[in-house]
Amino acid sequence: MSARVGLQKRIDSYLAERHRLGFELRSRSTLLASFARYVAALNHRGPLTIELMADWARQDKWHRGTPATWAARLAIVRHFARYLKQFEPDTEVPEEPIFGPEQARVAPHIFHEEEVVALLAAARRLGPKGSLRPATYETLFGLMASTGLRISEAIHLRDADVDLKRGMLIVRQTKFAKSRQLPIHASTVAALARYRRQRERQVPTKPDTSFLVASRGQRLGQPLGERQAQRVFNTLRDSLGWVNRGAHAAPRLHDLRHTFAVRRMMLWHAEGTDIDQMMLALSTYMGHAEIFYTYWYLTAVPELMAVAGARFERFADIAGDGNE
Repeated sequence: MSARVGLQKRIDSYLAERHRLGFELRSRSTLLASFARYVAALNHRGPLTIELMADWARQDKWHRGTPATWAARLAIVRHFARYLKQFEPDTEVPEEPIFGPEQARVAPHIFHEEEVVALLAAARRLGPKGSLRPATYETLFGLMASTGLRISEAIHLRDADVDLKRGMLIVRQTKFAKSRQLPIHASTVAALARYRRQRERQVPTKPDTSFLVASRGQRLGQPLGERQAQRVFNTLRDSLGWVNRGAHAAPRLHDLRHTFAVRRMMLWHAEGTDIDQMMLALSTYMGHAEIFYTYWYLTAVPELMAVAGARFERFADIAGDGNE
């Protein structure tokens, strides 16, 4: 069996295991196949080395020639190398700083509860008076805050995807071409039921039409537009005068999704739940392609740094007791 076939079999096993955990891996599969071809072309024998991986990472077909691109490519191989090392202990695992850090994700604005309440109240005051518009935006913002949906997922919900009898949302073909079912809280069910009743009084709808609809002019009954939703949010945000606690220029609509993740982890911590045991469930619920996107919150968000620090202190105390 050739070295390429042997390496590709390991890659296939790695990807199959990741897929069983619910991750979409098309880009990762393509890059690892490229790495296997690179190794085969060199007639490499023996354990995979850091030098080999770093050389491949520099072979960017788009010739961007930037350390950030190389770091992102190397990260893909590094994750595979960690998996491979359990079967082939001589496998080398690259350290992250070879090309510098991967492109950092910017810390979001995590909304305080009173900020979300104020946002929903401001949405209810939108005009024109008597139209469906205020209820639509209150429902959109409340739904994102209570479920962590992406804005694109929320506005593409069809009426048939909102099953209030079972308390379930069906989110179809999302960012990573996956569909998922999301159980929702009873208070969210009640809010969605109120909106549906009001919408049906004003706008004729069918099961295949959008759940959240535009309510004015020629767009009456049509799907809510993402850019329009962003503009409405930005207008309300600016009127409310929030203090920005994130690293972006201002709080964003997408930060409601980040807030959901952080508040869920904070609640688990308060309840004494083992957060590590629940991270895969949260990652699946949110539709993350990789679980490290969910773990990122533990290091990037100040509210969770205290949780991580407290856990480390308890570990240190236990370790210290054991050494006495």
